[in-house]
Amino acid sequence: MNILIVYCHPSKNSYTNHILEQLKKRLYKKRWPVEISDLYGTRFKSDMTDKEFDREAFSKNELPVPADVRREHKKLSRADCVIFLYPLWWSGCPAKLKGWFDRVFTVGFAYKQTNESPGMKKMKYGLALCTAGYTDQFLKEVGIAQSMKTIMLDDRLGERFENRELIILGGTLDLEKVKHDHLLQIRELVNKMEQFCG
Repeated sequence: MNILIVYCHPSKNSYTNHILEQLKKRLYKKRWPVEISDLYGTRFKSDMTDKEFDREAFSKNELPVPADVRREHKKLSRADCVIFLYPLWWSGCPAKLKGWFDRVFTVGFAYKQTNESPGMKKMKYGLALCTAGYTDQFLKEVGIAQSMKTIMLDDRLGERFENRELIILGGTLDLEKVKHDHLLQIRELVNKMEQFCG
């Protein structure tokens, strides 16, 4: 089983980075190949160019796909399971991750595929895994959790994934209180991935 982690956080000292390390440890124990797209680490360019916009807006498949986007396409083609790991900022993902979707989910690859351009294969499992200062309960009560689910799972991941899920590791404003529970969730998550993708 090949796993791609699309990781988006600017700080190595962040709790999100701590979660990445815990996740990697668990996945490596299973001896699964893991590839990481570190969007800040690689300085992934999140802004679309005017040529990219023309290609997408007018379905001009003949226009070239930039090299950095093709690299992400190759990673997706190798993967069975994709984990999007990021912090919750202003009720959504960081702009750099949003830009990844804007640029990488291209016409002919992620949608409007043709016989000449079969594009992205259907993945077995897609997970949006995000850290949040507010508790899961609060995010559900105010409707933010549901809006995140609708945007990330129904729109961005959509039918491209057989199974898709959003897990919020909330309550990090009181980190010591939730840290142990989050590690248990990571352990359960890896077992679930084995069911879906093994």
